[in-house]
Amino acid sequence: MMANQKGGTIYVGVTSDLPRRAYEHREGLMSGFTKRYSCKRLVWFELHSTMEEAILREKQIKGGSRSKKISLIEATNPEWRDQFFDISR
Repeated sequence: MMANQKGGTIYVGVTSDLPRRAYEHREGLMSGFTKRYSCKRLVWFELHSTMEEAILREKQIKGGSRSKKISLIEATNPEWRDQFFDISR
């Protein structure tokens, strides 16, 4: 999940290359939702062994409430710290 600030707008997506995709969002290289709402912080992610599993989970999260998304984020990242540099080393 990408966000623009703590408690702000949240974007949920799926990718096969998280560091690359997070970089594209951070730098505004992709037009669309994340660029329009400045969702540049990688605040939460899960890894899956297959793309099919990842897509199913994405749909589950997108179908859930905002409070459930916030709970997922805050369970491991209560300050909504940008985790981009943790994954791009």
